Amino acid sequence: MSERVKTGIAGLDEMLGGGFLSETANLVEGAPGTGKSTLGMQFIVNGIQRYDEPGIILTFEEFPAQYYRDAETFGWPFRALETAGKLRVIMTSPEVSRADLERVGGRIESHVREIGARRILVDSLSHFERITRDPIELRGVVYSFVNALKREGLTSLLTRESPALIGEGDLSDEDVAFIMDSFLMLRYVEIDSAVRKALLVLKVRGSGHAKDIRQFEITGNGIEVRSKFEGREGILSGSPHRMAESFVEAFVRR
Repeated sequence: MSERVKTGIAGLDEMLGGGFLSETANLVEGAPGTGKSTLGMQFIVNGIQRYDEPGIILTFEEFPAQYYRDAETFGWPFRALETAGKLRVIMTSPEVSRADLERVGGRIESHVREIGARRILVDSLSHFERITRDPIELRGVVYSFVNALKREGLTSLLTRESPALIGEGDLSDEDVAFIMDSFLMLRYVEIDSAVRKALLVLKVRGSGHAKDIRQFEITGNGIEVRSKFEGREGILSGSPHRMAESFVEAFVRR
């Protein structure tokens, strides 16, 4: 059985079949505020504190101080972990990061060697669109970037902002999601006039995974995956409706 890199998030590792596969690239997509960065930070801090796997946060939009503040709200001691040589928070640009990984002895490679990093959060992949607007060229750029992370022995979690606030969004044939080893979607859904959050694992390459859609919440401890949405269909449309009771009895509750 392939080595698993656990997120340490109860419910999510179960959905992934035990965690991410080692040295893979894993995409988390969602609308603003759905919890992409929180999930990514949780992946990094759990790696350090629970599994002794140092990590790097590579950000293209937030200053390191913002990550420290956000982490503190969940009780994650990012400053102390960085002082202890278990964490690096790096603010850069996609252009610089791409060039950095293409040369020997670059900044990212140096940080990997210095702390023995095993995990990396890249927040956010959406900024790579600054390099090119051509979808085929963009796919090639991202493919080279994630392969460079794999060559460093890193298991990466990359976030991407969804253009759809509620609903599925649009995935084209040239979409970078198809070069990723796993693809998770975070979505807002409206149920009974209340907005909730839904999590779906669309794929895990080379491994089985849960096919159901589950509710999750962002609590004081980070992301917590809850029960699956039962008795409803059209979850990803953003406006689920109840299934016919006969259908629920026949298929959902069996």
